[in-house]
Amino acid sequence: MTRLRIIVLLLTLAFVGGIGWLVILLAKGYRLDAKNLALRPRGLFVVTSEPDGAQIFINNTLESATNATISLPPDTYEVELRKEGYFLWRKTITIQKEEVTKIDAYLFPAAPSLSALTFNGATSPILSPDGTKIAYGIPSSEPANDKAGIWIMDLIDLPIGFSREPRKITDIDTKELSWRWSPDSRQLLLAQAQKGFFLLDTNSLTSLPPAGGPLTDIKLSEIAKKWQQEEEKKAQATLQTLPKKLQEILNAKNIAFSPDGTKILYTATNDFEIPEKLVSPLPGSSTQKQERSIKTGNTYIYDVKEDRNFLVYGKELITDQEIFEEASKSARLATTKTEKSTKVKSVKPILRWLPTSKHVILAESDKIIIMDYDGQNAQTVYAGPYDAPYAIPFPNPSRLLILTNLGAGQGTISNLYSVSLR
Repeated sequence: MTRLRIIVLLLTLAFVGGIGWLVILLAKGYRLDAKNLALRPRGLFVVTSEPDGAQIFINNTLESATNATISLPPDTYEVELRKEGYFLWRKTITIQKEEVTKIDAYLFPAAPSLSALTFNGATSPILSPDGTKIAYGIPSSEPANDKAGIWIMDLIDLPIGFSREPRKITDIDTKELSWRWSPDSRQLLLAQAQKGFFLLDTNSLTSLPPAGGPLTDIKLSEIAKKWQQEEEKKAQATLQTLPKKLQEILNAKNIAFSPDGTKILYTATNDFEIPEKLVSPLPGSSTQKQERSIKTGNTYIYDVKEDRNFLVYGKELITDQEIFEEASKSARLATTKTEKSTKVKSVKPILRWLPTSKHVILAESDKIIIMDYDGQNAQTVYAGPYDAPYAIPFPNPSRLLILTNLGAGQGTISNLYSVSLR
């Protein structure tokens, strides 16, 4: 009897152990190969999308719909997400055994709608450093109207009952005028051709001298130095999050961290090589082709968490600071006898982060493109006449702000429009 009990106990332990071992293998992604009657290693492929309900095609075969988890043998696959009314999303992914590979696809509408935000004209919308508002001008007209001046528009979505209407902060004539934000997003530096500079508080209404009168003289060099120190201090603090070796070799401009701080967009100012394995590899990291041989003038995005570096653009870009400098230069030229006042038209594109932290906006002269941070899925969300490079993301990634006259012809004033990305 004792021997029988021992045998039963051993069989029970073996059965429970076998079931536990089987459960562990299944959790790791192993699945039964019916043809060979054996457990084969697999990986789990988790697919989500915004909006959800997109069809998942793997190697041109419909497998499921987002959001889903699919078990796949280790291999490289062509994945497509299709949803009516949205651009096709496509990417090549590599599945590793016993690993979870996850993609979060953001689908953009193939025919986005436009909504007018201003009706009295607008010029030079400049995004604040904190990304929550823009400063823009309304030009004077004949007969003169009380709308002319500098305005602030909040881009954040406020709770119901709170006003988010644009507010006027000064009545200065915007002709031959340019402006830029302070690093703390609380002030504007105004520059008017050969008439001086003025520092403006954006939280109050300031009446300035009549049109043509001089602006208040300020010590521009001191303000510029102070702002530069603030920007350098902020940049240094964010760069500390990068691997130490990358900090030592990174020599770049146009540095911009993603809103969540996990990625850095930069334009290289010299050639260098990013060493491998700057951080410990993460299971399920991106398997997209990366570029660690950095070339001068190219723009890249480095993923701090996954130690992956992607080439996203290979041409010269413009920054917000350069837009201000070009506008100031144009205004100065406009006061000479041989030049006429014109809008600043830069042929250089600009790159900005979308608040998703997984996409960047590329504003070119005749179209606006949104692409994944690895350079994939470059999709034109707007093509047509607009005042480049004025394409600005809202804090809510469902909208984009552009400046355009919708092709009404030369001499027609542009207005601000919202482009729906949902």
